[in-house]
Amino acid sequence: MLLNKQIPLRYLFGNVKHEMLYILVIGLLTHYLKNHFRNQIPDMPISIPAFIGTAISVLLSFKLNQSYDRWWEARKVWGGIVNDSRTFVIQMQSFVQAGNETRIQAIAHRHIAWLYSLGQALRGLDPTENLAPYLSETDLDALQAHTNKPLAILQRNSLDLSGLQQDGQLPLFSLIQLNATLVNFSNQMGMCERIKSTVFPATYRQYLHWIIYLFTIVLSIALGKIDIIFELPLLLAISTGFFLLEKTADSLQDPFNNQPTDTAMTAIARNIEINIRQLLGEHTIPKPVEPTDYYLS
Repeated sequence: MLLNKQIPLRYLFGNVKHEMLYILVIGLLTHYLKNHFRNQIPDMPISIPAFIGTAISVLLSFKLNQSYDRWWEARKVWGGIVNDSRTFVIQMQSFVQAGNETRIQAIAHRHIAWLYSLGQALRGLDPTENLAPYLSETDLDALQAHTNKPLAILQRNSLDLSGLQQDGQLPLFSLIQLNATLVNFSNQMGMCERIKSTVFPATYRQYLHWIIYLFTIVLSIALGKIDIIFELPLLLAISTGFFLLEKTADSLQDPFNNQPTDTAMTAIARNIEINIRQLLGEHTIPKPVEPTDYYLS
């Protein structure tokens, strides 16, 4: 997640460096053709690129809104995970009979593992990485048989809660309430997976990309009467602005793509871990995730 800090120019323009090169080539090529085929290339009224630019602005505005909606939906889902995670531990401490602190701690640590595993899985990384401090050897071995590792962790927590009820340590009504919280976790995981697997229409992105290049060509022709020393910087500035907005929308539409614009799942999971360990009365509390330069992962 990008922070409210100065974004480095290397990040901003690194995303559009190839487009800037293409714009420069288009400007130079158009200038050459205009000088050598002056009679064949008609004058281009500035109103034409202005019209195309207006159309691009409308399309970019729509794309940015839709992309931000996807990003904000992902953030809301993880906000729900924060609330339900705190509730889950408090419910266990309230409902389970005294003397089961070790079993409660094991379930809570397993839930912490679920948080990190879910974040890793959504980013396309190894969902079992760094889970050893939170899971037993039996849990880690059981995960190997599952494709969806976070789902398997939820299942083991559900089975442990059922075991507490069967041992007479958890009233049936309380088990139903705890299972409702586990259902919330499963639903939230499904929402994240839906956002991850639902691809933003590729044709819309490609068509918009080509229209911006068309705008660049038309604008270059329309600026033909301006000296090339002023034409190229103006062409680069205007066209690059459109490409920067397009790349911003592309980044926001994939909030689980392991980029600086991602939902800060690792930082959120760490904050939940801190809360859970403090609720359990533990003394070994990890520090919050520190931001990496200009973003938080």
